[in-house]
Amino acid sequence: MSLARYLGLCIDVSDARASGDYWSTMLGWRLEMDDDGDGRLRDDADRTQVWLNVVPEPRSVKNRVHIDVNAESVQRALDAGAQVFQALPRWTVMLDPDGQEHCVFPREEPIEKRAYELGWDCAEGTQSHDLAAWWCEVVGGVVGDNEEEGFSWVQDIPECVWDSFDFSGVPEPKTAKNRIHIDVSTDDLDALLGHGATVLRAKGDGGIGWTVLADPAGNEFCAFTD
Repeated sequence: MSLARYLGLCIDVSDARASGDYWSTMLGWRLEMDDDGDGRLRDDADRTQVWLNVVPEPRSVKNRVHIDVNAESVQRALDAGAQVFQALPRWTVMLDPDGQEHCVFPREEPIEKRAYELGWDCAEGTQSHDLAAWWCEVVGGVVGDNEEEGFSWVQDIPECVWDSFDFSGVPEPKTAKNRIHIDVSTDDLDALLGHGATVLRAKGDGGIGWTVLADPAGNEFCAFTD
């Protein structure tokens, strides 16, 4: 049994309408705007998959969690308002209208699902496997390792639209709050803490209805409890 259940993805943005229009195009989900200026993306089953939360601080560092998408071509992203950051053999790193990195994987076959993977930066060495194993205990799934290329992943996560969470080592440390994080629900917050999560902000602080946690690498995530 996993310690929690995957709920969805949250993106900090400067303009929820602009970012929402872009990600609606790239992920194929319907944008709904809230009265407070935030937004959300709903899938065909009317489940909220992405929350777009307006924050005052601008993007300042490279995202340590980023979105990978399937697309017919890079042109789809360009037409929707993205810019090319780096072209690589199998994918292209793009900047969305808010300047946030993400990767577009062109596919020759028809696109059945545009949401592909979530990429996570972590410390070089063994942390990619360690974090994959840690998150597998939290949200379920199966851990895989590519020792030759030095990355690990969690796949087959229950109720998760993403094919996998992929963990790759990078030389730079985490220096700022992640602008992309996941939400989970749990019946046992203490079990998450016992597993190595730390509390950054308690439920009820400032009226929030969830607990802000960090994984062992400092990546923020939010836990909702009944």
